[in-house]
Amino acid sequence: MSTRSDVSPLMVRLDADSKRALTEAAELRRISVSDYVRTVTVEQARREVASARDQTIQLSPTEQLAFWQALQSPSKVTPAQKRLGKLMRGTK
Repeated sequence: MSTRSDVSPLMVRLDADSKRALTEAAELRRISVSDYVRTVTVEQARREVASARDQTIQLSPTEQLAFWQALQSPSKVTPAQKRLGKLMRGTK
C-alpha cells in the first residue's frame, strides 16, 4: 500500500459520455470515481505490462471476438498485392 508521500495526482480529460460511464461504473461498485479508476486502470496496466514482458497478447472478450471474426473473413487480395507477391516470389 502506498504512503501519502509517494502518492501523486493524475488529471485526465474526458468527454461527457466517458465521464458518465466511469461514474455509473463506480456507482455500481459503490466506490468513488477515483477509486474505480485506480482499481480498474492500474490492474489493467499491470496486466498489459506483464503481457509485454512475457511477449504474449491478451485480448478482452470483445477483442477476441473481433480477432476471430477477422480470421474467419480474411480481406481480399488486391491486384497490386498480387503483383507484389509475384515480384517477391520471383515469378511473373
